[in-house]
Amino acid sequence: MLQLGGMVPLTTIDFPGHLAAVLFCQGCPWHCRYCHNPHLLPTNVAGKIPWAEVISFLQERVGFLDGVVFSGGEPLLQPRLPEAMQAVKALGFKVALHTAGIIPARLAKVLPLVDWVGLDIKAPLHAYKRVTGLAGSGFKAEESLDLLLAARHVDYEIRTTVDPGLLGEVDIQQLTTLLARRGVKRHVLQDCRPALNLDKYQQLP
Repeated sequence: MLQLGGMVPLTTIDFPGHLAAVLFCQGCPWHCRYCHNPHLLPTNVAGKIPWAEVISFLQERVGFLDGVVFSGGEPLLQPRLPEAMQAVKALGFKVALHTAGIIPARLAKVLPLVDWVGLDIKAPLHAYKRVTGLAGSGFKAEESLDLLLAARHVDYEIRTTVDPGLLGEVDIQQLTTLLARRGVKRHVLQDCRPALNLDKYQQLP
């Protein structure tokens, strides 16, 4: 069903207000220098957790967990993500999604299935390539933001990781102003995690 690189059986922070499990989807085409899950970036690796094992685990947690978070990596890379979300909802769980909005068309397909979205808006448009390493990535994120703001039934949080080596104060001020003008109600600035980022991961033997 899904190519999964890991799972957290219980979290209180990844789906605000809910006890949840987190499924980490393998693969991401963007290479943000501060990425704290660099082991999830490759797509040409085998999944570590069979879907049947995930379903069995969730069946045992019915009545205890409130929801399931699809995180990554980038969950929108998974073509069967809608099916996986439907299977989770059929067990009675709420669904949350962590995404950078890399494939807006796929986000549009899953928005009717989700209760909450954490959308990473990484920079103002002019600085997106500086962060992701991929030209044009900012346009994808902007389109996904449009879709999310139009989905009135979906609660959300817009997150921006602040790496001083990539984004300056002017960049953050510009982004904050732009998001407020778009009607974003919750924009959270996150400190980057220096313990293990993409640069350090690539230097490992």
